[in-house]
Amino acid sequence: MANPALKPSLLSRFRLSWNHFKSRLLLKYAFSYILMFLIPLTGVTIFVYENAVKGLRVEIEQSNVNQLNQVKSTIDDRMNELQEVAGRIAYDKHLTPYMVRHPYYSLEAIQALANYKASSSIAEDLFLYFHGDSNIYSYRGLADLHVTFDTLYQFEHWTTGDLRRDLNETRQPLVRPAENVTVNSRVEPMLAMLVPVKPNDPFPYGTVVYLMKESNLTGVMDSILSDFSGSSYIFGPSGEVLTANSHGVSLPGDELKTISVLEPGIHNLELDGEQYSVVSVKSEENGWTYVTTMPSFQFFSRVAQVQTLILIVFCITVITGIAAALLLAKRQYHPIRDLMEFAKLKGSGNEASKLRNEWESIRQTLHDYSARIDLQEPFVRNQCMLLLLKHGKPDDPEIEQMILSAGFRHPQEQGLYFSAILSWDDAAPGGQSWQERHLLQEMLSNICLPGPDAQIFGIEFSVKDQFALIISLPGEGALPVQGRMEQVIEAIQAVIREHSQLSLSIGVGTAYRDLARLNQSFIEAAAALEHRMIRRSGQVTYFEQLAELNPAAGESFWIPRKSMLKLEQSLKQGNESVAAQMIADTIDTIKDEPLQVHLLRCICFDLLNAFLRTASELGMDEVFTNVPELTSFETLEELESRLLSLAAAICAQVERNTETSESSLMDDILAYVDQQFADYTLSLEHVALKFAISTSYLSRSFKEKTGSNFSQYIWQRRVDEVIRLLENTSAPLKEIIEQVGYLDAPNFIRKFKKETGLTPGQYRKEHALKGTAAKRPV
Repeated sequence: MANPALKPSLLSRFRLSWNHFKSRLLLKYAFSYILMFLIPLTGVTIFVYENAVKGLRVEIEQSNVNQLNQVKSTIDDRMNELQEVAGRIAYDKHLTPYMVRHPYYSLEAIQALANYKASSSIAEDLFLYFHGDSNIYSYRGLADLHVTFDTLYQFEHWTTGDLRRDLNETRQPLVRPAENVTVNSRVEPMLAMLVPVKPNDPFPYGTVVYLMKESNLTGVMDSILSDFSGSSYIFGPSGEVLTANSHGVSLPGDELKTISVLEPGIHNLELDGEQYSVVSVKSEENGWTYVTTMPSFQFFSRVAQVQTLILIVFCITVITGIAAALLLAKRQYHPIRDLMEFAKLKGSGNEASKLRNEWESIRQTLHDYSARIDLQEPFVRNQCMLLLLKHGKPDDPEIEQMILSAGFRHPQEQGLYFSAILSWDDAAPGGQSWQERHLLQEMLSNICLPGPDAQIFGIEFSVKDQFALIISLPGEGALPVQGRMEQVIEAIQAVIREHSQLSLSIGVGTAYRDLARLNQSFIEAAAALEHRMIRRSGQVTYFEQLAELNPAAGESFWIPRKSMLKLEQSLKQGNESVAAQMIADTIDTIKDEPLQVHLLRCICFDLLNAFLRTASELGMDEVFTNVPELTSFETLEELESRLLSLAAAICAQVERNTETSESSLMDDILAYVDQQFADYTLSLEHVALKFAISTSYLSRSFKEKTGSNFSQYIWQRRVDEVIRLLENTSAPLKEIIEQVGYLDAPNFIRKFKKETGLTPGQYRKEHALKGTAAKRPV
């Protein structure tokens, strides 16, 4: 029952709408919009109708004429082919009366007739007759004329006397209309063609007789007139029907006489009380007339379809246009109300659902789209920054634009860029410690420090309990570069101390003016962080200060320690590009030093040992089986080549280890979610807290692993479980929905129907019917 309290509200709303349409200005707007829309539409529709219908009608007519002309050309070619065969017979020395009747040479004559018969694609049989002879010859041999046409071929209307007269008196090629012929007790319509030999000779000495099945000619017509559903006829020069192929009702004889004398072209005639479209073409070679007939409503059925389609589209467009005109008029009359509705839409989702229309739907779509972009932007930004740390500045215009829009790059490349890595010394998972770390990561993800004038971006990466920072500084400043870097790090420490009591260490790389070398700064920061225990002056380690650890050089030469640290760290990080650069720089440095051979080999082996140590830490035992090959170098170029190959193998192993580690973690998370999906308290934050990772990292990795976001995956698992319970149990629907962790039953039913097309109750009923049908005995 409707709520009585709603009636006054609905009544007042209806009265308000009616008052709107009582306005003369609103009616004027509406009438103007309708006229502006209807007049051009009507003109355009009439123009399109006239051109489309006329053009299609002409196209259909011309198509039928073209097809019939093709039929004419094909059959004319077949008839000419038969006359050419008769001409060759007339001049064939094996087929003279003497040769045919000779006891010895008659076999050659029979074989020649067989060859001519085989060369024709349309003739069913071929005979050769000489005037005044009582015999007739075919590829089967000599036969009596009466026997041939009284026993083998019995024509329904062509008597033996008429046949003998026609054979002896024919002076021009003659085709008899199709009639029923009994062949071996089988009746079949056939045509007979008589060609005198020699052709065009006023005194021929014989006649070539061709017998053709009517189906051979009608088959040619059907194959060309493939989609034709009317009747087709071939009339001889005197108007007699040579062959007819009726797909519909056959026309009476007097109507056939009418169409046989039509001029070539398209005619609209009333035949047998019905309107027909008749297409006629005439052969110039043999005087035959080819005609097709079809009821006009079938002939122009496509035109009728176009007419109906145009009318329907016109009516729908008029109705839609009038509705749009009324809507536009109302919008024109109430711009302020429209803005108020938009404000309500921004403020309340329930109110938006009541006031929804096309424009509001577009606006809501734009809002949703913008929200999705905002939601995805942190993930995209994080991936972009990871590319910067891993490979330096990628050559990609979109990433370049994102860097510029984030305010990271300074104009005219006048900036300093370096990386720092934060490592949490308190690595215990869960609890308050994890929440504080997550809070600090959120704060440092994008922060501007006005004092040192630094822009900072925080990035999560694969190493657990570590957080990377990309720091951008203006190119020029009052302090030296190292001093400005220390100022920024101190400001970061102050922010951390203000919001957390956690203990952490910081490794800082070298500052570069080229953004493309940021990946080297990241490797240096990782190397500095790894050697933080050596430093005694606090929790911050600068890569540049590691140079102080080098022993006094004296007169000897050794590879600088920080170069070795940077090289080893690039290998541990799996950064092949930085490792290759460090190998090249180190080899070049060695080449520049005047060293004795023994000391040079020691330095080279020291460099090789750094690679072997890293390979050993990664468990790459197979590397040590190739130690003899690695040490059998004779030049620095050979050493460099071997080191580059070894670096590529080490970096590939690091990549595999990282993928295995991440995959193992996501497998554990996925197993946990599959086990706990029915818990209504399960959420992205809950899982992130349990496994001590951030929600953003979990969301991104979960989508990469499953192809769905977290909420979609949980929903699908619950739907699958509901379907299983509906199919295999008789439990109440509400109990099933609660059992899978969904407390809002009406909302679940609505979403279930949207996805499957059925409510849960309908799904259970349909499945039960299918199960019953499957169990029913055959």
